[in-house]
Amino acid sequence: MQRNKVHHVYTVERVARDLGVSEALIQDLTLGLEPEDGVIWVYGAIDDDGILAFTDEGIEEVKLLLEEYHRVSPSKA
Repeated sequence: MQRNKVHHVYTVERVARDLGVSEALIQDLTLGLEPEDGVIWVYGAIDDDGILAFTDEGIEEVKLLLEEYHRVSPSKA
């Protein structure tokens, strides 16, 4: 049986701060990512909207997406 070995995630707010970009940009770039890509939604007891979060692998995916974004949209860097 394969087990998921993720023991921590980072919120989109934290990832945006660490990478020096806006949360909105990260959310736009990661719309097509799936849990297999390291993206999950975290839900609290009173918040049904959820918070976007990333595993370490998900952060690497975000970095790749940002590199591509800046490569094709250099004026938006």
